[in-house]
Amino acid sequence: MTTAQHLATIDLLRTRDFPAEHGRSDVGAAGPGYHIAELATSDGFWEDDGTGREETETQYELDRDGLSERLTSRWGRPDVFSLAGVFERSMDGEDIPEPWGTLSSHVPDIHLWRTDAQDRWIALGVSQWDTELPFQLLAVVTEVDPP
Repeated sequence: MTTAQHLATIDLLRTRDFPAEHGRSDVGAAGPGYHIAELATSDGFWEDDGTGREETETQYELDRDGLSERLTSRWGRPDVFSLAGVFERSMDGEDIPEPWGTLSSHVPDIHLWRTDAQDRWIALGVSQWDTELPFQLLAVVTEVDPP
């Protein structure tokens, strides 16, 4: 997908109603109060020595940063912060609201904007569930405040 397609997906999700139940959508996952779009997913698995992994991670971060620049022109500079503390709190038994609980387990940090017109949050992040699994560029649209 191109940057223009990523922006179109984010714009679509900004206007879409949230589902009543957690599940899959045409672009990723969704649930009460949130949409998560899987904008891009890397290919396959890494060599035993990690060959290609670091380059792919760097490319996905660059893609996120490029898309972030486009969104900055709309809503100003994003807040950029780590989800590590949220993940630690969830591991300590705190009930973290979705989508933040799940995101914190596989997205190390996010770029976050508040869109006043819809009273929604927009977040971008790079996901990797495990070292052998692909990277994903994710866009989140939610009405749930970050914890």
